Amino acid sequence: MKTVEELENLMTEPSAALIDDMLKIEGNIMILGIGGKMGPTLAVKAKKAIDKAGIDKKVIGVSRFSDGSLKEELESLGIETIAADLLDEEELKKLPVEKNIIYMAGNKFGTTGNEHFTWTMNTYLPGRVAEHFKGSNIVVFSTGNVYPLVPVAYGGCDELHPVAPVGEYGQSSLGRERVFTYFSQKDHTPLTIFRLNYAIDMRYGVLLEIAKSVYNETPLDLSMGHVNVIWQGDANEYAIRSLLVASSPATILNVTGPETLSVRWLANEFGRLFGKEPIFTGKEEENALLNNSSKAHKLFGYPSVSIREMIEWTADWVANDGETINKPTHFQERKGEF
Repeated sequence: MKTVEELENLMTEPSAALIDDMLKIEGNIMILGIGGKMGPTLAVKAKKAIDKAGIDKKVIGVSRFSDGSLKEELESLGIETIAADLLDEEELKKLPVEKNIIYMAGNKFGTTGNEHFTWTMNTYLPGRVAEHFKGSNIVVFSTGNVYPLVPVAYGGCDELHPVAPVGEYGQSSLGRERVFTYFSQKDHTPLTIFRLNYAIDMRYGVLLEIAKSVYNETPLDLSMGHVNVIWQGDANEYAIRSLLVASSPATILNVTGPETLSVRWLANEFGRLFGKEPIFTGKEEENALLNNSSKAHKLFGYPSVSIREMIEWTADWVANDGETINKPTHFQERKGEF
């Protein structure tokens, strides 16, 4: 892949399983908070699956659309758009109540010093949305940050592991889950809690950050010594298909790749491809933020893109000065301060 167009074409190509599942999803799909890193490609993948299934169904994206040309780009691809500020009660009330909702709104970076806004976005707003869309199938994007750091030998937290978020972002994310699940039980609204970490795109993500560190010969901190990652196209596919497993009480899904990956190993792989020696600082701690996604893999199959492919694609992208998005993951953060 040499261009963003090639990258996005690959990420948005639906699998046969997604096309089959789209036939089972009744009603339109509305994506709230479509303007983030994953929203646009998720919408395009859903639209392509609908078209290939030969059915009549809308994909509708909601965002403030305050910057850039995203609104026009989405509309050119057949995705309907609604410009709305979800925190504006009157604008929220005007949104059509669709049968399927994928909720991607939230705040992570910039939480420190602006905690009140993070809690409003992550915990207050979900209640307003849940009331407006009562009875709809709702997939709620959440995060692995609701779990504590666990010993690497544990193999990551599965969905039965007790939650214990570190820091206010993780705490407010758990608040989002709790508020949605309250309304799910109160109103019998089918719900899937989608605990994701970390989605990978050539333009951002854990692998890009490690690759850039090796390529630019800058020190790489090893204190968060192990990570999980998943190709963004696979994460988006899981999210769409998760509409079919929404339930009340809520279905909870961890979403990531099958491997527990050593950051040192990843850096050494990039070093081999770049012909450079990684520079490390610190040492691996005994615990890390790790998820076990075997439940999602049972439901939807293993991710279609392997870790080797992601490493090689990322290395090629970095070596050829591919376009990047300046949104660091802060995957090395151990105190939950974002």
